Amino acid sequence: MKVMMLGLRGFPGVQGGVETHAEHLCPLLAEMGCEVTVLTRAPYHPANVGGRWKNVRLVPLWAPKSKGLEAILHSFLGVLYAAIKRPDMLHIQAIGPALVTVPARLLGLRVVVTHHGPDYDRQKWGRFAKWTLQMGERFGMRWSQQRIVISQVIRQLVLSKHGKDSVLIPNGVVLPSLPASQEALATFGLTPGRYILLVSRLVPEKRHLDLIAAFTASRLPGWKLAIVGASDHPDAYVQEVLNKAKVTSDVVCTGLQTGEALRELYAHAGLFVLPSSHEGLPIAMLEALSFGLPVVASDIPANLEVGLPAENYFPLGDVQALAARIRHFTSTPISDAAREACRAWVVSKYDWRDIALKTVAVYESVRTQRVLSRSAMSK
Repeated sequence: MKVMMLGLRGFPGVQGGVETHAEHLCPLLAEMGCEVTVLTRAPYHPANVGGRWKNVRLVPLWAPKSKGLEAILHSFLGVLYAAIKRPDMLHIQAIGPALVTVPARLLGLRVVVTHHGPDYDRQKWGRFAKWTLQMGERFGMRWSQQRIVISQVIRQLVLSKHGKDSVLIPNGVVLPSLPASQEALATFGLTPGRYILLVSRLVPEKRHLDLIAAFTASRLPGWKLAIVGASDHPDAYVQEVLNKAKVTSDVVCTGLQTGEALRELYAHAGLFVLPSSHEGLPIAMLEALSFGLPVVASDIPANLEVGLPAENYFPLGDVQALAARIRHFTSTPISDAAREACRAWVVSKYDWRDIALKTVAVYESVRTQRVLSRSAMSK
């Protein structure tokens, strides 16, 4: 089956939940017999990566590096490219790019859309952008032949707003090896087991300022806070976070980290915190759990769906409650046995190979629908 994927910046090593999702999923789809082509956005195509990566074909198409325009313009170009190449399946990732579902269908393409979350709820978008994203959701959910959602929360949203059922296929994790090396820690002045970690893009819904305030209020001698991530489009919020970190003792902003450096930062952290106000199904949290880290997260539905004990959550925006959770978990070191149990649990629940199998089953169901439709018409 020839599968063409659209709606992401690119991979490998490109920041973003959708990008991480596709980076793990696409090579497994290729292993399972799909001919996978990913239409990447040229400004994000890694310079050291050619036209093929782990048996996945990468085709960079032009896109302006503009927060408001890059996704939709690239998606329209991608649909035209798909209309020429005629894949068996066009898989659109996220509801913004799903705005092109209608022209894709009119051009005779089979379309599957994955809903990664209601992006129109993100704080960074203005009124017109939010409306565009809502239209993308509407078109993607109502006009695609099949819909995939990454959480039960999103599944209920799609059913209630659009009257459409969907297939629940969550994000996943790979069980990582635990690196003994600590070069990244030395670079940023971090001590193993004595720093709190947040890995995310620098965008308002991740609520970095809440975490910095809670870290200060928790008063942890000898601990640091490491904020890992950057922004594709630096703005006033990014500058506010960087300025606040600069004037707050023991807060380190590392910028975007990938590969071995990121693995080291995960592996040697003492606690992972995700204070966000918006998530689909948080890959960064799942990755932290795959390293056996204790996790504290805001009590939004997407985070709750991961299924951690109640003590691992705090009320969204409550800085003092977050500080109390931080004090509790940093004063209670996790045992090696508990760490391994955590790793085994999250990988068993969120296995990428199982996710790939379910995705292929969705493709097959769409192809079967098309065959049955043609058969009925011939009769």
